[in-house]
Amino acid sequence: MLELLRRVSDNIRGRGEAAITIPIFDGALKPNSLLEDASILDEFEAPEDLASDGRTIYLADGGRILSQVNGGEWKVTATLESPITAMGCMPHGGLAVALDGKEVRILGGPFEGRSWKTVGGKPFNAVNGVSVRQDGSLAVSDGSAEYPYRQWSHDVMTKGRTGRVVLLSPPDGGAKVLASGLSYAFGVLASGGTIWFSESWKHRVVKLDDKGWATSIVVDHLPGYPCRLSPASDGGAWLSVFAGRTQLIEFVLREPTYRKRMVAEVDPKYWIAPALSSGRTFLEPLQGAGVKMRGVLKPWAPPRSYGLVIKLSAAGLPQYSFQSRLGGRNHGVVATAECDGFLFVLSKGSGRVLKMKVPAQGGI
Repeated sequence: MLELLRRVSDNIRGRGEAAITIPIFDGALKPNSLLEDASILDEFEAPEDLASDGRTIYLADGGRILSQVNGGEWKVTATLESPITAMGCMPHGGLAVALDGKEVRILGGPFEGRSWKTVGGKPFNAVNGVSVRQDGSLAVSDGSAEYPYRQWSHDVMTKGRTGRVVLLSPPDGGAKVLASGLSYAFGVLASGGTIWFSESWKHRVVKLDDKGWATSIVVDHLPGYPCRLSPASDGGAWLSVFAGRTQLIEFVLREPTYRKRMVAEVDPKYWIAPALSSGRTFLEPLQGAGVKMRGVLKPWAPPRSYGLVIKLSAAGLPQYSFQSRLGGRNHGVVATAECDGFLFVLSKGSGRVLKMKVPAQGGI
């Protein structure tokens, strides 16, 4: 009841979740072009996720799993019947993969063939993140119960709150729900005795405590929409942010009548909504805001798409970031993986896998 009253008050006064203000890029998030300047490792048609066991980099590309060792050629490790929407390395060999967001399956290793399609009597619908804990159990994020994985923009425009985080046990096939009613759970990370996950539409990373699974906020008020997390060698984490927030999007999210008509009448490619890439057609909203004179882009203009990776400490504090700003191409970062002193970054907006040297301790 108190929560309902607070929301009504916020809507009337334009504060809290009803505010259209967004955090600025400053401090650890001070604007830079380091992501745009990164080495381009390769380009792919349908890249989705990255994973690493410390020696090998794995890439999910459509229904294929590709692998690379020490900068060698990409090799096809497996070809599956459905697009792969998430992936994680098992501790004793093999991979845990999500197929089209509707099934989690183990490939190789001692639990080859184990799979899950439902948890708690509800089917998987939009699995987008898999992280393997030290005991071999799988932490999994299921973004939405209403919209499939490919329709994540529908979920944000309808202000979805049906995401969940679940725990799967490969030895006995057990499964349980750890958290539900989430504003799009997108990405998980098993960190010590805890589980971190991104709640995209609330612009934050949340922690589940192993003792009682109580939730606490790791980092919030982010200037973008966070997604997958991956472990860093120093005990921290790499956080991918697939799009930046703008005041226009925040305003549209607070106009239900407009949103309903936009969803019903406009092609999703042209919605005023977060996007993985931009600048490909004049029909896109916001393109005029980036032009100062004679076609010159203003780097401080509101971006329709953005590239951002945030380095978090073990305590969850942002330390530094890699960015691709307005006018860049390496936008829509959805996954990272650290391997042998390098950070591999998946820019889904450009279809590229980027490679960067991991900065020495203390940051860039």
